[in-house]
Amino acid sequence: MALRTKMSGLCAAFAATTLVAGTAGAQSLRDGLEVIGAPVPGGIGMQPGVTEVAQDIRMLDSLLLVIITAIVLFVTALLAYTIIRHRRAANPEPATFTHNRRIEIIWTAVPLVILFVIGGFSLPVLFKQQTIPEADVLIKATGYQWYWGYEYPEHDIAFDSFMLTEDELEEFGYTQDEYLLATDTAMVVPTGQTVVMQITAADVIHSWTIPAFGVKQDGVPGRLAELWFEVDPGQEGIYFGQCSELCGVAHAFMPITVYAVTPEEYEMWLAGDIETFASTGTTAPRTIELAAAE
Repeated sequence: MALRTKMSGLCAAFAATTLVAGTAGAQSLRDGLEVIGAPVPGGIGMQPGVTEVAQDIRMLDSLLLVIITAIVLFVTALLAYTIIRHRRAANPEPATFTHNRRIEIIWTAVPLVILFVIGGFSLPVLFKQQTIPEADVLIKATGYQWYWGYEYPEHDIAFDSFMLTEDELEEFGYTQDEYLLATDTAMVVPTGQTVVMQITAADVIHSWTIPAFGVKQDGVPGRLAELWFEVDPGQEGIYFGQCSELCGVAHAFMPITVYAVTPEEYEMWLAGDIETFASTGTTAPRTIELAAAE
């Protein structure tokens, strides 16, 4: 707990010194947005899918649930039949055969058919994820120990995003339930437009993910990976994610916050914040590394 508090405080301090004006601009967007993509205490379902890829993933998940449920029920019924039919009282003289060609063909062919059905639905989803379309918005995300840095290269915007401490949540318009999720600055994207993200890391492997968008991509030092998404129009809101690759002692303290806004609001955000965000050129604070070592 002491480390968590110290880490969070240091992150917030460095964020404040680099992005005071920019934070105010991003926070103004927060006022009109509701939280849509966030984990729910005790929840067992997926977050709502607000992109085409996320909806396809949920369809595939539902299909697989039906298939595996049918398999479990069939195997359970088969086991029950075998236990009852071939128990000693009902079958005192056990069979002596060792092979049955018909059964062997069936239990080979049926799983193959099931796999072909699964592949027929899953491969198009995979190809859709991995085929990167032309970008309307290009963003680069870099993972650091332990926070995220964002760049909008077409607009010369660069800023870092640090987790908010519990004492800072209300100041930025969040609730206590959003601790470990909310950040002082957020990545801003327009709805209805194709967003292509380039993911990398500056030190160790990190992973950038937003469950409601159906995207997850490891950031590997020295490599540039890509993902894409398009938030459906009318799904303006706040979406949370967290680093999904174990990356060190403060792995749990580098959340991701994304604001999805209308194209008009996005253009207003760009026009109002280019000067405050432009080329901050921030690097990983050495003090954070020292705190982690402690």
